[in-house]
Formats: sequence, C-alpha cells, structure tokens
Amino acid sequence: MIKVLIVDDDKLVRKGISSAMPWNEFNMEVIGEASNGQKALEFLQSHPVDLMLTDLAMPVMSGIELMRAAKQLYPELHIVVLTLHQDFDYIQEALRLGAIDYIAKVQLEKEQFEHVLQRIHTRMGGSAKTVRQLPSPDETNVHYSTVYALISQDRKSEPSWGDHLHSTDHSEVRWEIERNSWMWAARKEQEEQVYERVKKTQLQAPNSTLLVLSDVQGRTWSQIKNWIMNYTETALFYAYSPDQQVMHLTMKDEHQQIEEPLDEELDRMKQSWFQTAWAHREQDYHRLIAQFKALQLQKAQLTGLLYFIVMEWNRLFAHTSLGKIAMIHSFHSWHEVQDWIKQTAANIRKADQQQAYSPEIIEAVKNAVIIIQHDLTQAHTASELSQQLNISRSYFSQCFKELMGRTFNDYSRFVRVEKAKEYLVSTHHTISWIAEQVGYTDEKYFSRIFREMTGLLPSEYRHAGEKRSNRSDTEDSLRS
Repeated sequence: MIKVLIVDDDKLVRKGISSAMPWNEFNMEVIGEASNGQKALEFLQSHPVDLMLTDLAMPVMSGIELMRAAKQLYPELHIVVLTLHQDFDYIQEALRLGAIDYIAKVQLEKEQFEHVLQRIHTRMGGSAKTVRQLPSPDETNVHYSTVYALISQDRKSEPSWGDHLHSTDHSEVRWEIERNSWMWAARKEQEEQVYERVKKTQLQAPNSTLLVLSDVQGRTWSQIKNWIMNYTETALFYAYSPDQQVMHLTMKDEHQQIEEPLDEELDRMKQSWFQTAWAHREQDYHRLIAQFKALQLQKAQLTGLLYFIVMEWNRLFAHTSLGKIAMIHSFHSWHEVQDWIKQTAANIRKADQQQAYSPEIIEAVKNAVIIIQHDLTQAHTASELSQQLNISRSYFSQCFKELMGRTFNDYSRFVRVEKAKEYLVSTHHTISWIAEQVGYTDEKYFSRIFREMTGLLPSEYRHAGEKRSNRSDTEDSLRS
C-alpha cells in the first residue's frame, strides 16, 4: 500500500483531496495531513511515507523549502506539487527538486480524479523499482577499438530487457550504464558478431538508439560510461529519432555545454505559443518548433515550460468555446514532444474551425485576452484594444463575448478581482497597493467592484482567509 501525506495550509483543500480521490483503486492510502512544511517534516520523521502532495505557498515553511529538506532526508520520497501558482519559475524549481508531477488546484476540480491518480501511480511505478546492480565499470584502460552502447530513452520501464542478456563468450565485456542502457566491447575479430547481436537485442529495447563509439582506446571504462551518460542526457534527447536507430560517434567530440536560457528567451517562447497562427500556418509551425528546440532545455526545464503553457492556456480558455489542451504527461525524447505539439496544433485548429469567425479574428481575441491578463496595471478598454488589433470596436466586442462567454468589461473585471483575491490571501500588501496592481487607481471604487463580485469587501475577504488558516492550524495542534 502506497502511504500518502497531504500538505496544504487550507484545511478544506486537504479534506477535499483526501475524501474525493479514489485512493484505494490505485493501492494508495492517505495516512496523514499537515498544514505547513514544518509539520510535514515532523510527520515524516515518525511515519513512513511514499508519496507527498504539497502546496507551494504556505506559512512557516513553504513547499519549496519542504521539498529541499525532504529530498535530502528522504531521497526515495515521491513528491507531487499541488498549488494555485501558475508561475513558470515555481514549476521549474519544483521539477528540479524532483517533483514527479505538478497539478494546479484550479484544474484539479475539473480533471477526472482517476486520471490524475493514474498518472501519478504510473510515474511512481516507473521510478520506484529496484535496479539490479552489475559490477560498475572500473578504472582499467580500454584496449578495444569500439564500444557499442544501446540506450533506451525509456530507462525506467519494467522489466529491464538488459536483465536477460547473457553471453557465454568470456572475451566479451558488457556493462550496465543505467537501467535499460548497456555497453559492449569485444576483440576486433568479434566486433561484427557483437554488433549484429546487439542489433537484434535492440528490437526488445523501447525508444532505443545504438551508439557506435570510436576513439575509446586508452580511456577508462568509467570515462566511457560518463561520456555516454552525458551525451544521453544532453544531445541524444534532441537527436533521437525512430528513423535513425544507429549513430556513429567519437569520444573526441566534446559535448558543448548549453547555457541556461535567458528569461527573455523563455518569455518569447511563451508568447509565441499564444500567437496561435502557428496552429494554422505551416511556416509559423516550423518556426515555433525551431524556437523550442533551439532553447535546448534540459528535460526538467522543458517539462516545466510545457506545464506552464498548458496550465496557462487552460486557465484562460478551458471554459470558453476555444477549448482546452491536454498535457503531455511523460516523454522520453524531443521527438515525442514534437509529436505532441503537432497533435495540439491539430486540436487547436479543430476548435477554431468550429467557430463562426476566421482564424485571424480568433487570434485577435486571444491576443486581447493575453494583453489583459499580463498587464493588469493598465485599465485597457475595448476601444483601445480593438484599435490596437485593427478591428472595429463593435465587431470586436461581439466576437469577444461569443468566444469568451463574457462581455469585454465583465471579463476584465473578473480577471482583476481574481488576481486581487490571490494578492489578498498570499501577501500582506495594503488594499491600496493591491488596487493599483490590478488597474484601479481609486481604492474605494476597487472595493465597491470587489464587493459587487464577491459579496465581501477586500479587507473582509482577507480576514476570512486568515480565520480559515488559523482555525486549521489550531485543529492540527489539538489533533497532534
């Protein structure tokens, strides 16, 4: 039974997740709850936990701080991040710290719970198995001319096809690099025989590439293994293709260290995604693919960027006639990511074609939504944006309402109040400061709009949130 700990400062969230999810169907059991990172660490010290779901923004100790501490103390612990935050930096940091999944609370209510748990269970199953350890490569200098490395991109699948490899020829050397990745070497006169046998073995290896590595003489087995692992984690992720199953390489080639992408480059990439002409025009599609690939992001960074894009898209459009897009929940190579982008483009086209408007008009409305969302300090008007997008005001207002399900003014107020709610519960800034951040220069006017849409003044909304948090902490203290 997989033992689960839920960490969130909102008691209702904890209780909701604990009671709503079909844990038993996936051999899981919620054994505890905690309202902040410090309490979670205390629970981990006295209870065996396999899976921890944690919020990021919590008092006392944040989820990021909790992840750092928990991963150091309990490296086998699986972590899923559960949060309201849509910020790419949060996602990227969580994945770098070893999170196996990232779920936005606003989406959790709309996703099928079975689908969420199935995804988590699959990822745990793929990474929790014990790898059979063969003797590690030693420091002996290699006297062979060629090393054959069979690398499966799916290195966590079960069973490992390499576990069943046996050779009666003692002149042949075979090392396990990591699960489902192996290397061979043999005397010159036996190389062709080994090559053919490894090619047959490749039929059992999912998403695999055979590396034929030269210039290995005089190097140690450990050096060769490290070179292969480095190549696999960098260049091979982007170079892999099912149409190129054999690659001839030389150890004289040094892997160029890819520089960390600048924030500006990532911002441009996000903006390019939401300029949906790429879903309709082949030239723009290939340009988007090239931009993505040129970033050469590590897998964790790429996952974070994709999560951000999908969650942001669905936050903006999932409840409109423009539809939602599905996340690629696991991938082993850039080839699979590119296939997912191609399928997503087809889905966006299909949703757009069901509308009564041209792709250009639909893109203009999407652009207006992005402008409103990402520049809340400015009180944009329908007249201003229609002029900016080169559409008549009346036609723009009509298109906006039909596609987004709200009038422009109603949507603008909704977005600003939702952001204000987030500021009220997650910061201690003044009401005046919050009003300015969401585009209202008059605090009293902002408070009136806020009350019209929520039934509470901003101060009352903040106070209600604090009372919920304090009550939750008190109940946790009494229970412990």
